Amino acid sequence: MSLNTAHVQGGGCLIHAGECIILFTDAVTIDFHGQDGRAFHGSKVGKLFLTTHRLIFINKSDKDDLLSFSMPFVTLKDVELEQPVFGSNYIKGKIRAQPNGNWVGEAKFKLIFKKGGAIDFGQAMLRAASMANSNFPQMDNPPPYAPPEGPYYMADVPYGVPPPGYYGWMPSTAAFPDAPPPQSVYRTDMPPPYPGIIGFTGNPGYASAPPAQTAPPPQHFNGQDTKAADAAQSAYFDPNRPQMAYVPPPSYYELPPPYKEAENKKND
Repeated sequence: MSLNTAHVQGGGCLIHAGECIILFTDAVTIDFHGQDGRAFHGSKVGKLFLTTHRLIFINKSDKDDLLSFSMPFVTLKDVELEQPVFGSNYIKGKIRAQPNGNWVGEAKFKLIFKKGGAIDFGQAMLRAASMANSNFPQMDNPPPYAPPEGPYYMADVPYGVPPPGYYGWMPSTAAFPDAPPPQSVYRTDMPPPYPGIIGFTGNPGYASAPPAQTAPPPQHFNGQDTKAADAAQSAYFDPNRPQMAYVPPPSYYELPPPYKEAENKKND
């Protein structure tokens, strides 16, 4: 996960080459716990993009220390959909920092959908994350964030349309019919450094697969956790329990290198 790396001046969303937007809403509140940095303090209201590779939150306020938040699927774990008797439905989970991603450690997050749609969005998110994780070898660390090189440009991104070359699952946009506003999505020519629902290889615009690494030692679970761990070996979405996600807990022992923010300039 990287902080303040997925936006452009004016509140636009910045995506990679080969990355597609599959769900969008402009009425989400996000809260964080477990981090002391100023950027994580207080509730933030903004837009949420579900892409083929990650979640992207864009803050509606340009006065906040957190302007954007990128959450690749391979950095998520313990994601759940909650339906309280009183109050709005929400999604909660844990997110791990990417090396070079402008913050360090782990945080808990909570996404509140004031206008509804949390269940539809959450189930689509879990399914997409399941597919992405099945394309990703187990590693000690998530893939590092790499600032885009070169300029970015305004992109006319189809909404709710299968990515080129992909003819499998796509979520319904019935609960979120509104596409991102015109002139609000920008694209770089740099492919994503992490897998998406299609994977890494054999698809134009996608990064090469990372080198294989030795899987971490097996974890010890109680009887209830064993079932969850078994379901997580191939993917962390269990179709029999669509409101629960399991991700094998990786080990993170090394601090990430210092973050150097990309110096992109908007093309006139």
